[in-house]
Amino acid sequence: MKPSALLLYFDSLTYQTHKMKIAVVGATGLVGSEILEVLQEHDFPYDELLLVASERSVGKKIDYKGTSHTVIGLADAVAAKPEIAIFSAGGSTSLEWAPKFAEAGTTVVDNSSAWRMDPSKKLVVPEINAKELTQADKIIANPNCSTIQMVLALEPLRQRYGIKRIVVSTYQSVTGTGKAAVDQMMAERAGNENPPMVYPHKIDMNVLPHIDVFQANGYTKEEMKMINETKKIFSDDSIAVTATTVRIPTMGGHSEAVNVEFKEDFDLDEVRKLLKETTGVIVQDDPANFVYPMPITAHKKDEVFVGRLRRDESQANTLNMWIVADNLRKGAATNAVQIASYLVKNKLV
Repeated sequence: MKPSALLLYFDSLTYQTHKMKIAVVGATGLVGSEILEVLQEHDFPYDELLLVASERSVGKKIDYKGTSHTVIGLADAVAAKPEIAIFSAGGSTSLEWAPKFAEAGTTVVDNSSAWRMDPSKKLVVPEINAKELTQADKIIANPNCSTIQMVLALEPLRQRYGIKRIVVSTYQSVTGTGKAAVDQMMAERAGNENPPMVYPHKIDMNVLPHIDVFQANGYTKEEMKMINETKKIFSDDSIAVTATTVRIPTMGGHSEAVNVEFKEDFDLDEVRKLLKETTGVIVQDDPANFVYPMPITAHKKDEVFVGRLRRDESQANTLNMWIVADNLRKGAATNAVQIASYLVKNKLV
């Protein structure tokens, strides 16, 4: 049986002799809470867990694994010198505080966009490029959620056929924006006509072709993230990428329609075989029986789900794919914990 998305990185025998102090920065947010769940589910061992948040949350009590933890501030967390700090606290916090943790000897795994395109920082999806990490990498960037699930599904096909061009359209959950966006949608769903607004328009029963801020070229920042991060993760600027990112009123995860043109022709049966053999990928491709990936069934799962595999009949060497993943899991928390696990397992911290 193919190992799960995390078993490749979690090995209890390896961990028995290497426990540590770990900090979760942004522990009270959606992604921070999910990081704690992933750490617990996979029994990530540590001597001490530091739950870190902004000043307004300092002193708050969080029950975790039967123990009450007091939330501390960033300065106290730096002073504690944890071996690893997993950040999910926004770009400005990461830009200010990640270097301070790094200077104290901590390895930072950062979920924000702050360091992703910094040429001196690694942008890591463990199944693809964790082997590039060294002890010198003190700030490691977690890619954008929508990028992670796409590149993980494309990597075995890129290795086999080469990629010329990717066209992706996303259908992204409100959970990608955060708790306030979820609150807006649920308030609208409950009939509140004037809830606190995170989006410029109503989101419930609606679709917004707008994620993050618009750029001078007409693309949104989210679209440019997918374009630029894909090239960096694959270490290949020759791949042409274009994206349209869309916010939809769902909770379970992000979905993507991906049209990928390969350098070589492909066989659909071989494509399915390659994907089925890829750690962290589950193929759900039986349309005759209505089996295909959906965010409602990907919710709380660590894997990336792929289906609707079919040849593009309008263009040679081109495949259509439907890719779904829980954006708070593989798109954020799971990927970050996998990186942390890889660092421990390979004695890089």
